[in-house]
Amino acid sequence: MTRTRIVVVGNGMAGSRLAEELRRRDPDGARLDIVVIGAEAHPAYNRILLSNVLAGSITGRDTRLKPDGWWERQGIDVRSGVRVTGIDTAARTVRCDDGTGAGHEEMGYDELVLATGSRSFIPPIAGAVDESGTLVDGVAAFRTIGDCDQIIAAATGGSSAVVLGGGLLGLEAARGLLMRGMDVTVVHPKDFPMERQLDPAGGAVLTRVLTELGMRMVLGRRAVARDAENRTVVLDDETELPADLLVLSAGIRPEVSLAESAGIAIDQAIVVDDLLRTSAPRVSAIGECAQHRGEVYGLVQPGWEQAAVVAERLAGENRFATYHGTANVTRLKAHDIDLASIGDISAEMHCSHSEVLTLADPTRGRYAKVVVREDRVVGAVLLGNPDVVGTLTQLFDAQLPVPVDRMSLLIGRGSGAGVEVASPATMPGSAVVCRCNSVTKSQLTTAWKAGSRSVAAMATETRATTGCGGCSSVVHGICEWLRNSDPEPRDQPAHETPSIEEEGAA
Repeated sequence: MTRTRIVVVGNGMAGSRLAEELRRRDPDGARLDIVVIGAEAHPAYNRILLSNVLAGSITGRDTRLKPDGWWERQGIDVRSGVRVTGIDTAARTVRCDDGTGAGHEEMGYDELVLATGSRSFIPPIAGAVDESGTLVDGVAAFRTIGDCDQIIAAATGGSSAVVLGGGLLGLEAARGLLMRGMDVTVVHPKDFPMERQLDPAGGAVLTRVLTELGMRMVLGRRAVARDAENRTVVLDDETELPADLLVLSAGIRPEVSLAESAGIAIDQAIVVDDLLRTSAPRVSAIGECAQHRGEVYGLVQPGWEQAAVVAERLAGENRFATYHGTANVTRLKAHDIDLASIGDISAEMHCSHSEVLTLADPTRGRYAKVVVREDRVVGAVLLGNPDVVGTLTQLFDAQLPVPVDRMSLLIGRGSGAGVEVASPATMPGSAVVCRCNSVTKSQLTTAWKAGSRSVAAMATETRATTGCGGCSSVVHGICEWLRNSDPEPRDQPAHETPSIEEEGAA
């Protein structure tokens, strides 16, 4: 039997997940020859965890998606540190350069998938780059494990850092540097941080939380220059901030240059249809480099859902498998800050077509806003209120009806009953529990029945809780529910099923 060669360009999270999904559908490698080519020299790693690396709580090695030798054992040809320099869509070949000076290699493909991701946006700041466009010493982006290494090398206790950008990555970087003993200032051009995920009231509470943690917040300003000699950053109002280190986290841009040079249709990113096909025959695109129905996602879950759709199609399970988009659920993953933003939160307090509920406790760093429309949650912001994140996410994902007592949504308890709003028993099997790894309730139930009778075992089997960890409470709840509804056989040793208290967070 002739095998189909599938070449994946990009060894990041989306590309690696696609290779894994393809092999899962062809475990013995009889039908699919899978090649993954990536410019990063590091093995595939979990980008979600980079803020923990920066904070020093884990190492770069701890972020690896798979143990050493896993890809080889699966028969997946992973070529790290190799750059694809060109695509010939007519001949169905890619041209590769491994950087050794040995010349270029051409490789044929039957199907090509672009998972080239995105790159850091470098704002126009005088003195930040040299004549070749390379960042100078003392200036670093925050996007890759290599960036982390560079920042950590420059992060010495007592020195100063300016972080440009008050979005997700910027605040995660700032918190990590603060935990390394640096004096940290965040410069953000808007009136409050994370303006895409928060409303002004929530932004004000978050600013207060960040300030009390020790960050300096400079809002409504932009950096225009870096003075290397005086180790300062100059703002657009001529203010000078001390900066032994300047970290750029001012947004990302889809990496589309390879597709563009091959004549593939580009808008904001690589344009794909519902089958995630590009304008070129036998070429698909997934992840942060893809634009679907006008939307470019900068989160992990959409890329992994897209990987599953493309794998299903290319493996022949369903040649018309389609992707319909992913609802946005964003979590800030920084130590001592618990923030989640779900769906559309744009509705104002007295909106005529939505119910808007808010709860604010600025002194304790807590804020909640929930938007309900037609008895369903359509959006929410939760800051400093982790107990209700899991419940609201499940209500949002499964579009379950909300309780009559709407205020119960803000505290996570049913009206007068003292029970969870969304229990595991009423949660549909298709509900996504771990958004970082696209793990559903059905997958957790299946893992339990197959013998994964603890949170830790479920984490090993399904990857749930191994991303940002925000789903841990829900997975614990599902484990407890399953333990009560499907108890262990009497002859099984008790030590094989530790209590939730013994397990701890996976």
